[in-house]
Amino acid sequence: MKLTSRERSGVVVAVLGGLVLALTPATTHADERTHTAPQVIAHRGSSGTAPENTAAAIDLAVRQHADHVEIDVQRTKDGTLVNFHDCTMERTTNIEDLYPDRPRYRVSDFTWKELRRLDAGSWFHPRHTGERLLTLDDVIHHIDHTSTGLLAEISPCDHYTHLATDLAHHLGTKPHYLHRALTRNQLAVQSFHTDDAHTFHTHQPDIPIGILNAQRPTDTQLVRLSHWADQINPQHTVTDQALVDRIHQLGMTINVWTVNEPADLRHMTALGVDGIITDHPQALTPH
Repeated sequence: MKLTSRERSGVVVAVLGGLVLALTPATTHADERTHTAPQVIAHRGSSGTAPENTAAAIDLAVRQHADHVEIDVQRTKDGTLVNFHDCTMERTTNIEDLYPDRPRYRVSDFTWKELRRLDAGSWFHPRHTGERLLTLDDVIHHIDHTSTGLLAEISPCDHYTHLATDLAHHLGTKPHYLHRALTRNQLAVQSFHTDDAHTFHTHQPDIPIGILNAQRPTDTQLVRLSHWADQINPQHTVTDQALVDRIHQLGMTINVWTVNEPADLRHMTALGVDGIITDHPQALTPH
């Protein structure tokens, strides 16, 4: 299923560091686009203001009216799907203090019972001391029945196998959520690894699938991907008007990452991208 542009109501006003962007909303299809207000995608939640991938960041993004929260899916030793970005956990948790004798600190080296003890907030600010890690189900619980959707990234950490399949199967166990989210254009999955993205798509063809790119994709790659992918999601630094137009011409949408500076927010909006992944969703939403 190709992902078309979504509805967006009201006038979106972006204010960041004195920058004001006035954007007029519209609903279009991939083959009849005009410049519209981009979807606002909160990177790891509202991670510029709260500790990434925690309930504090997710809930703040919802209150800031982000269209989606972007999360990172990994798998524990006992098979629980959790929301965590880094391939090891030292940067944003107190895991070394709690488990000082472990040889490695990967999510996959610990059970969920062990990981749920971690403090994932104090590294960001003392007021967030005690923030816990979230499972994928926790994230869904926090956003379900809100106007905020989910963009889930399959972790690129190279020690995982079958993670894309596990995510596809797990989402399949939630038919009521899945139906609501797809009906409202509130769910998509993305990956840096084309093989993982294709595997997920094979199992869940109705869930929009995106390809993340740190480098500019070639036209040959874009044409090949257009046969089954719904989104091309490149780094904003490799994105220009020609790339945006070609992705749209091929019937796909484009979400750019990670855009935080006022000038970059303005430039990406002017290019007509479909979504902006940012640490500061409040810069692009009415609140």
